[in-house]
Amino acid sequence: MRLFLPLLVLFSLGAVAQQPPNIIYIMSDDHDADAISAYNKNLISTPHIDRLAKEGMLFRNNFVSNSICGPVRAVLLTGQFSHKNGVKDNRTRFDSSRLNLPKVFQQNGYQTALVGKWHLHSYPTGFDYWKILPGQGLYFQPRLISMQGDTSTYPGYATDVVTDEALQWLDKRDKNKPFALHIHHKAPHRNFLPTLKYLEVFSQKTFPEPATLYTDTTGKGSAWQIQTMSILRDLHLCSDLKVDPKFLEDLPEYKPAASEVNYYHATMNRIPEPERSRIKKLYEQRGLLLREKRPAGKELLRYKYQWYMQDYLACVASVDENVGRVLDYLDKNNLTQHTLVMYTGDQGMYLGENGWFDKRWIYDVSMQAPLLVRWPGKIKAGAVTRQLTQDIDYAPTLLGAAGIPAPEWMQGISLIPLLTKKVKSLERKQLYYHYYESYADHTVPAHLGLRGERYKLAYFYTLGYWELYDLKTDPYEQKNLAGSARHETIFRQLKQDLLRLRNQYDDHNPAGELN
Repeated sequence: MRLFLPLLVLFSLGAVAQQPPNIIYIMSDDHDADAISAYNKNLISTPHIDRLAKEGMLFRNNFVSNSICGPVRAVLLTGQFSHKNGVKDNRTRFDSSRLNLPKVFQQNGYQTALVGKWHLHSYPTGFDYWKILPGQGLYFQPRLISMQGDTSTYPGYATDVVTDEALQWLDKRDKNKPFALHIHHKAPHRNFLPTLKYLEVFSQKTFPEPATLYTDTTGKGSAWQIQTMSILRDLHLCSDLKVDPKFLEDLPEYKPAASEVNYYHATMNRIPEPERSRIKKLYEQRGLLLREKRPAGKELLRYKYQWYMQDYLACVASVDENVGRVLDYLDKNNLTQHTLVMYTGDQGMYLGENGWFDKRWIYDVSMQAPLLVRWPGKIKAGAVTRQLTQDIDYAPTLLGAAGIPAPEWMQGISLIPLLTKKVKSLERKQLYYHYYESYADHTVPAHLGLRGERYKLAYFYTLGYWELYDLKTDPYEQKNLAGSARHETIFRQLKQDLLRLRNQYDDHNPAGELN
């Protein structure tokens, strides 16, 4: 294990001229890049998150290594792929006894804190202070587990409460030491439940439909045939879209299961009055429309897509508001100039593309995650990069900003040279991906692959078939070229590249050799 001389000791020896930067890492859950106006202005305005792009760097091609909540959080803590950090799916417990990112910060004189979603089954370690949501957390009247092990209910909305707790910690911190603060939001994870003020706005909006919303998946590969993330078929009217079950119980085509009805009432009962009644009134309009028009097929998909987007984006709006609160706090407390702020989501999210919701796939919609970094005086304002970056790079980058060498066991690279324009490009031109959870939720089969600058290769090894996409001519990844004679040479080369990456990262794929 590499040993680090605490930076505060170096200060006293005169070896460092100034205190290293403070770090604030903000991660939301399922926040797709297209739901940030710095990336896409067609869906929502996010002025506070956009501020990070205007005053820092926006990453156009940032991706994750396993597109699912828990594993991405373990990657953040370790800078390692899932097969190395041990968390391959949402059901695996993270080994908190191991050396991790916050512990390395502590060893180097930082005070560390985490507030919000944890979702790794174990309790956090390496943090001087933590307060976490149990499991996925609740939107209204959220419960939080403290370091002392007690669980308390907090009045208010989860996104606001998490920010409140984070800012309170900032007020109470040791002002003589640099800090590394993690703010992890539940929003905008399903099942979406916005605040009244944003639901009132977004429920009146109509959003553009993605080009592939009505894609016929019958001619696609077998992985597409067995998935269960269809908005039309699998997004539930009551539990997901909050249609009051009283409007549906006598309509056979819409009649909800008892579990849906129970979930709807339990969710609504957590919202305090009078907000609850006003929210329910807005959702009643959906039930009345279903009773009046009885839509089916593409027409029903059209309505369900709009309701999905209204609720999802209303949750995003609350995240943006609270990012603004954090940035305002830094401004008011003279911390802006000496604080690096990184914002990301734990992966991408299908917003109707292919007619889907959720994530998990190696396809860009799911694999891509937003990444915006502001570091005044170090990053040129308004900078944009299209270099391929990945979640394994977050930990080495945050350590690099503090002048701390990344431990040898981290598999990512520091992006500090890219952020500070010391380099314009990265030597790494392909990213490795491996999704494991398979048939547990939404029935996406396990697969591994690579994402290059132009081509993407995926191997669904439990099904025994390949997919190859040319991202230049087919950015929506609709045409599988794996069986194309014209692409045989590139297919063979990419298979060799995938084998090389698998061996480089020491991933012992259960499928054995790549055939």
